[in-house]
Amino acid sequence: MKLGYQTNTWGGVVGHPAGVTSIKDLYYLANGSTEEALKDISEAGYKGFEIFDGNLMEYKDKKEEFKALLQQYSLEFIGVYTGANFIYQDVLEEELQKIEEVAVLASELGARHLVIGGGAVRGNGIKESDYADLANALDTVAAIAEKNHLIPSYHPHLGTNVEAPDQLDKLMALTKINLCPDTAHIEAGGGDPVEVIRKYADRIKYVHFKDYANGEFLPLGEGHQKFDEMVKLLNENNYDDWITIELDSYSDPKKGAEISRGFLSKYEK
Repeated sequence: MKLGYQTNTWGGVVGHPAGVTSIKDLYYLANGSTEEALKDISEAGYKGFEIFDGNLMEYKDKKEEFKALLQQYSLEFIGVYTGANFIYQDVLEEELQKIEEVAVLASELGARHLVIGGGAVRGNGIKESDYADLANALDTVAAIAEKNHLIPSYHPHLGTNVEAPDQLDKLMALTKINLCPDTAHIEAGGGDPVEVIRKYADRIKYVHFKDYANGEFLPLGEGHQKFDEMVKLLNENNYDDWITIELDSYSDPKKGAEISRGFLSKYEK
């Protein structure tokens, strides 16, 4: 397995404030130091990292600085996480423009994966047509990613219109995009991550692991997720790409990364 870590634990998950009034600037953002995150991720024993689109775009005019960090900490740039509402046609063009700018920069800096979250929940509830609109938008995103030599994958997430098992099944039947299962978000949404991996094995090109128990996201080994079964299924289906640990927040980010890295050592040959 190639093991990576998400930088969002350093600073936690926030959003770019410019997004309140400007869709084109509506980025995910971790409100911490990217350099500190990369240093800790490297020292914890990981070989790669994923980053939010907002943190990546901070390097739009500092590309050599970003490349120097990769070299300094001996890390590979696995991918970038982005997302949008996708169901509001009046703003979709600007959402896709933002994602294309992220994809272009990520590709230039050597990323492999584009991870996409989203699918808004309307104030008065989800419309059935939202799934077709989301699927169509994701197909466009997939084309943007592939044009920029990135592997696109959709990431189900709490708070979107794709958090429950039936919602995921509904979407996956309408779009051609790959699936990035986030094992804890799947369970928190009422699903079984083992069964999701089994069902969509041929569409899984990238994986997020995190543990879960009692409504809380946790470092690996501290919850009750069935990682033995998941790893077995991935191996049976010849999965040969990154597994990234993504923990939205933890009191000591480096310690959380070390706990998960120690847990994963049992799968290494």
